[in-house]
Amino acid sequence: MNDHHISTKFTVFDNQSELSSIENELLNKAIQARDSAYAPYSSFNVGAAVILDNDQVFLGNNQENAAYPSGICAERVAIWSAMSAIPHGKIKQIFISARSEKTKVNRPVAPCGACRQAIAEYETRQKENIEIFFAGETGKIVKAYSIKDLLPWMFDNSMLS
Repeated sequence: MNDHHISTKFTVFDNQSELSSIENELLNKAIQARDSAYAPYSSFNVGAAVILDNDQVFLGNNQENAAYPSGICAERVAIWSAMSAIPHGKIKQIFISARSEKTKVNRPVAPCGACRQAIAEYETRQKENIEIFFAGETGKIVKAYSIKDLLPWMFDNSMLS
């Protein structure tokens, strides 16, 4: 038996004013997307902004459905929109913002497991890290430097060879 240790790297910003001007602009785009989410069942709105290597920005927000498994998360909407428009583009960064109509979200909201797996697919494909910024409605913002920081034992295409 051998013990192993996994570590992750991330940065925590106290608030949005600590972000660079470009990062601040992208988080604001995620907030705008969040504010037009369709979330009548959970009342939990999420928005995402994806920026590609050509500096094009794609937005997404969660889209719920009365048949719960038929809804989709903001991150996947933004990623798949970007990859549909620019199939060989590379994702540089993803910005995520969440708020609830029921309670104040004052801590960072990380991507769900399905979204982490979708991000892992594209990070593996492009062979370059994707930085992930995630925030609540107020408070701290977390920056992960790679999906591996959020999903260290990720499943990828190497398992299928």
